[in-house]
Amino acid sequence: MTQPRADILWGGRFSEQPSPLAARFSNSLETDFTFFREDITGSIAHATMLGTCGIISENDANAIVKGLKLILLELEENGIPQDIECEDIHSLVETMLVRKIGDVGKKLHTARSRNDQVALDERLYLRVKIDALIDLLRTCSRAFIEKAEASLDMIMPGYTHLQHAQPVMLSHHLLAYVAMFDRDSSRFSDALWRSDLSPLGAAAFAGTSFPIDREQIANELGFRGITINSVDSVSDRDHLIETISACAITMMHLSRFAEESVLWSSSEFSFVRFSDRLTTGSSIMPQKKNPDMAELIRGKTGKVYGALMNLLTTMKALPLAYNRDMQEDKQPLFDALDTTADCVQMTTELIEDATFNKEKMTVQLSSGFLTATELADYLVTKAVAFRDAHSITGKLVAYAEEHNCQLHELPISVLKTYSPQIGDDIYDVLDPVRAVHRKRSAGGTAISEVLKQIEQWKQYLNKK
Repeated sequence: MTQPRADILWGGRFSEQPSPLAARFSNSLETDFTFFREDITGSIAHATMLGTCGIISENDANAIVKGLKLILLELEENGIPQDIECEDIHSLVETMLVRKIGDVGKKLHTARSRNDQVALDERLYLRVKIDALIDLLRTCSRAFIEKAEASLDMIMPGYTHLQHAQPVMLSHHLLAYVAMFDRDSSRFSDALWRSDLSPLGAAAFAGTSFPIDREQIANELGFRGITINSVDSVSDRDHLIETISACAITMMHLSRFAEESVLWSSSEFSFVRFSDRLTTGSSIMPQKKNPDMAELIRGKTGKVYGALMNLLTTMKALPLAYNRDMQEDKQPLFDALDTTADCVQMTTELIEDATFNKEKMTVQLSSGFLTATELADYLVTKAVAFRDAHSITGKLVAYAEEHNCQLHELPISVLKTYSPQIGDDIYDVLDPVRAVHRKRSAGGTAISEVLKQIEQWKQYLNKK
């Protein structure tokens, strides 16, 4: 008769120890220790329910809860115990509990599997991390709004295809990121809503024959309800994938701002300057002041994209229900959440630190034919069909380019040669400042609309 491996939770039917490589290869404690608080919180709720439902005695339940609370304090203070070898956080907590209160601790796992236990831990962990990320995004949005409000006197060339396009208020440009971050926050909120269901009670995957009360656990842990299907409860990770997807989209937005920060701080643009706190130098070129923080945000975006593809690939071919492959879901999740949080905070510091160069932007307003669209629109008001107005303006741009001047520098006689409808009032139309403030359509770049945006965002964020 073989001797059971009592040191392992599942060791009863095994007679051999795992090889050293197999033990190391399958161990996840260093990773899933990250949510030891969630694991113990879930275990306390589970033990309480077992006692309330009469599955174990109230005295045993109370002893387990008391022991778990002591273990929580020990782990918070000391980290992973060095005198216990366990393969995961669930085994560690149960081993510590049995050491602390004796065999009563072995009753904790009644009507529960590590499959629904880890699914619960992850959902509890998501709730904390997503709430924190949403708060960081709102803080970042407020920083962009404050910078936009402080930059109402700055007009810059707007770009499409990285070519001069039309003049735009710098504030309007910055507020575009606020709109992006708001959608990012809503995606995290949506992901959180869908994950806000308790899977505990699904057990291994088929449910349990014990008379448990899943709703009691859900209520105690603050979930809005319970998962419907026990197989689905332990076999999918789409709520993690959705969260990492939201991280990836957020990082894409942060990376676009980072890219503009890199471009705009270059000598070629000189639109913005960052202080020494957020820049670095070169080990060989003494004059360099590099926008490394922005470049790192841009670089870390690929890391989060990788986390998304990591988990999608892990899950894409798994048969129902639980498979050990799913142990690998935690590292990409942790990396994506932590990286995104760090980059949101770094972006907040960058925009707070940014000093924009009004003079440089103003100089650039006089190049690139930024008011060409204004000229075409002007001709439309003179009863010229837009397509014809577009053609006339294009020819004038070609003429100005050939003669190395801007549209507003062309004499009226030349302008009239291309269209007799052009009058002396055209020069007001070609003024980039006036052009900006004529864009009064809702959500446009006119100062009246920008002020509305600022006020709307302030009111919206103050309600949160």
